[in-house]
This record gives sequence, C-alpha cells and structure tokens, in this order.
Amino acid sequence: MQPLLFTRAGPRVNLMNLDVLCVSSLSLHARIKCCPIRFGYGVPGRALSIVLQVLILVSIAIASTRGFAADTGVQQSLADLPPMGWNDWAHYRCGYTAQDIVANARALVAAGLAAKGYSTVTIDDCWMQKTRDADGNLQADPQRFPQGIKPVADAVHALGLKFGIYEDAGYKTCGGFAGSGVPDGGGSDHFREDARLFASWGVDYLKLDGCNVYVPRGASNVAVFQNAYAAESAALKAVGWPIVFSESAPAYFLDTPDWYDALTWVREYGQLWREGWDTANFHPEEPEAPRFHAVLWNYAYNLPLGRFQKPGNWDDPDFIIGGDHGMTLAETRSQMALWSMMSAPLILSSVVSSLSPQAVAILGNANVIAVDQDAQGKMATLVRRTPVMDVLFKPLTGGDYAIAVLNRGEIPLQVNLSPAAFGFRASADCRFDAQDLWSGSGRTVSALEAEIASHDTGIWRVRPAGGCGLPARIGAITLIVTPSKHDIDSYSRCLAASGSVGSCAGAPVESWTVTAEGALQSGGLCLENSSGGPKMQVCSGVISQCWNYGLQGNLVNDADRRCLSATDINGKPHSLEMQACGHNDANQIWSLPN
Repeated sequence: MQPLLFTRAGPRVNLMNLDVLCVSSLSLHARIKCCPIRFGYGVPGRALSIVLQVLILVSIAIASTRGFAADTGVQQSLADLPPMGWNDWAHYRCGYTAQDIVANARALVAAGLAAKGYSTVTIDDCWMQKTRDADGNLQADPQRFPQGIKPVADAVHALGLKFGIYEDAGYKTCGGFAGSGVPDGGGSDHFREDARLFASWGVDYLKLDGCNVYVPRGASNVAVFQNAYAAESAALKAVGWPIVFSESAPAYFLDTPDWYDALTWVREYGQLWREGWDTANFHPEEPEAPRFHAVLWNYAYNLPLGRFQKPGNWDDPDFIIGGDHGMTLAETRSQMALWSMMSAPLILSSVVSSLSPQAVAILGNANVIAVDQDAQGKMATLVRRTPVMDVLFKPLTGGDYAIAVLNRGEIPLQVNLSPAAFGFRASADCRFDAQDLWSGSGRTVSALEAEIASHDTGIWRVRPAGGCGLPARIGAITLIVTPSKHDIDSYSRCLAASGSVGSCAGAPVESWTVTAEGALQSGGLCLENSSGGPKMQVCSGVISQCWNYGLQGNLVNDADRRCLSATDINGKPHSLEMQACGHNDANQIWSLPN
C-alpha cells in the first residue's frame, strides 16, 4: 500500500495580520521552526510554537492511521513517486497515429525502459475531433484512430503499461479541438461526462491543458482557472477509477504575480503540474536545431520551487527530450541528472525505437533514476552558482546524498568539492564513499574531483563517514526576477552577505546557512533587521535575526513582520531594505536552501 500523504500545507497562524507558515518544508518530513516571538496576548511565542508543533505532528499521525488525508478526505496518493513514462507531443506534436502510440509503447518494453519505470504512455493534443457527437461525447479523430481510443488503451495495457490521455480546461484545446471546459460565452462544462468516458476506456493518467479557458467579463483569470481544475479534480474522484491528474494551470501564469497563487492551490487538486514553458519541440524542417537552451530554461524556473513539492505533489518542468534530435549525449546526461536531482517527473518525448544505445543507457541508468525516485521526494538545493556552473545537493533515504555539477559553459570544467562545501564538518575524518553514477565506479575520497565536459553534468551518490556529522542547511539564496532571455542568468540573482543582490558569481559571500532557529548566516555573521536596514551582525539570537519562510517565498522578519526586499535600480535588483510584505511582489520572493 502506498503511504498516506497530506495534500495541503500545515496549520497557519495569523501574526499581526500576516499569514505565516511555521512548517518550513511543508511535508511529512518538515522541519518545524518558529522564532521566539510573542503573539500579543501574554503567551510566550516559543512555548506556543511548541504546542502548535505537537498539534501538527499529532494531526499527521492521526491522519496516517485513519487512512486518509487530513483536510480533503482523499485516499492515498496516486503518485507517491514522480511519474515516469512517455508522451508524443515534443517530437510528434499532431503528426501521429494510433500506430505511433502503440509502436512507442512496444519500444519502451523492447528497450528495457519500461522495466526501469517508464510505465505510462500518454496521447497528447489532437486525438479528438473539433465537435462532440449528438450525445455530447468526445469523438476520436477517425484518421488517427479509426477504431477509437479504447483499442489503443487496451494494447498499451496488454504490454503491462498504463495509458494516459490529454484534454483541456478550455472550450477547445490548444490545437483547436473539443475541450472539456465551459463553452465560449458561458454554459455547462463537460468535466464529469469526459471523466466517465476516460474511465470507461481505462485511462490511468490525464493531462489537462489550459488553452482557451472562458473568462467572463470582470472575472479573475486565476479564480476561473482554479474553479476549472477543481471541477476536473472532483470529476476524476467521482468516477471511482484511479486517474493521476497532471495540471497545466500554473504554466498560464508564468511571469505574472498570479503564478504563485496558482502554484499554491494546484497542489490541492492533482499530483503534478507544469509551471511554465514547454521544452523545445522537434521540427522536421530543422531536425538538428539545438534544444539544450530550452532544457536549461525549464530547469531554471523549476529549481526554486522546491517548497511547493512533496511526495504525491510534483513540480513538473516538462518532458525529457534527451536522446532526441537537437540534444547531444552530454546534454542528455545533463537533463537526466538535473531532472532527477529535482525529483521531477521523467516523461520521455521522442521516437523510442530511434534512440541510440548510448541514449537508452543514459535514460535507463538505474542509479540516476533511483535519485529521481527517492522516497523523500526532495528538490535539490542550489549550493553554488557561477556564470558557467551549478552545484546541487540532495538528501536521499538511508543517509546517502546525491551531488550534481552542471557545466553550462563551452569548455571543460575542473571541480574540486570538499564535504564542507555541502555543510558537513570540516575535518580530516570527514570523507565520502562516492559513486560516479555515470561510470558506476566508486571510491572513498576527501573531495570530489572531476572534469565536467561542456553542457554535461556529473552526478554522484555519496555516503559521508561518521566524522562528517549531519550537514548544515547550506547553499545560495536566490531572488526570482522577471526573465528577459529565458535563461538562468536573467531569471535569478544571488543574495550576497555584502548586502547586494546581483548576478551569481559563486563567491563565498553568496553561501548561506539557514539555522534551525531561522537565522541566515554567512561568513560567521547573521543577517539582522537593524534600524538602518538589513545588515550582517554578530550572531546573537535576537529576534531581529529570526526569519520565517513560507509557500509564497517571503522572508518575514520576526521583529516587525516586514519582508526582506530588493531595491530596484534601473529595473535590476541591487541592494536590500525592509518593506511591508506585499502579495507576490517580485522583489520579495526568495528561494532558500532546502
């Protein structure tokens, strides 16, 4: 039986009219942390926080023993691990038939990828007609599916795989075909009848897109989307057939303040969600057009969103296009390593039978897949970022850790990383038993040393020696800014202990430790909300050095409930000040070490 998991964040406490989450990682594995504030009616904040922590943990235990999620009544998670499978879209777009779908399903089995976990085969847009039949039912395109959808689903199931399908929350799909949502101009949606139809076909997985959603005049876009996805979620639960629900709602709010609202409520309705742009599609007129830039962009917007993710709820940076045209083997290794470090869904989108043996070996690397499918489901922490390199760190079950180094540059990169770089004790007794997950070789080392080729990513599984102790919560603190070029450098800025916020250089002043009490330390000093603004001071445990961090990404100081904010100079974040906390203000949204 799969583990029982919450689908929402823990209890909220209103402090001075500000909604603050005291559960920092928002999962069953959460660290409980509240600074020693007072609530304004004579009860010491630390004592009350302990009571709250006990209540939270008791509620989790009760929910688990009862066999349902505490606040929704939903039975066990449908996706306790990141989903894996195949989808036609990034390679075929609308240029596929039933034979292509079944052929790729067979190729997954023949290549051994199905046995590695790639178990769900999903049809994307364009499978249906533009109109419904006389009874209001969706109709399969007779050219692509002359015998309908169910024989294809049966063929996929006969291979021991699961079957997925696509629909849209709008009145028509992105390709212009019949959608499930409210008709243009108003009326009744088709979510319930379509869900019943999908269940009758044996659909195991539904991807619901968000094109052409009808928004009445004066209505809120994000509220209309929420209602539509809530309706689909309710329809899927009502049919009595387990269907994993992949939501595309957040992708339609990327680059807007509503994005974080969508990322907050989408967790209540489905098991995974796309937050942004598609990965680059294959185009036969330019078959070898480079596609790695799109992979890096999707990685860039997904990595800072670890706070929204937990087992049963997955951030989805879109398809694995590694191994397909426009992706080198080094770039294929990078996408697999980065997606696995993020515990992202691994959904291939290529012609499986055309993958080279080398690409199949990369995509089917059991050790890398194990990092992705780790039961903790944690997003990796960004430990260090330079103009050409990212260093990632991820805890795994059983006391192991995964480390990855991405080389975004055009020349080979030499790396030498000691255990202390990841928050372990700086000691001669601290060594790693390290396995290179690409080569499979392992040895005991005092530092990870490697040469990483251009566009490649090294990935290791390490077990620290007893002299290392437990790692501190260490890494970069980044500010998410409006992207201008769809790349890492234009998307995020690093907070430096000097008080500046700018392009990440990988300097020591960009390395932060988040303490259990909520302090932010760098270079032996702590960030304090002082009378002259945020400054680095000697760590003393005073309330002005305590920060709360929740789903919205704000760093809220316990002294005055204001938010750490980046000033804006010529459109670029530059220095720090304290401001009243706004709602999804770009200059107040931070990503912390996990």
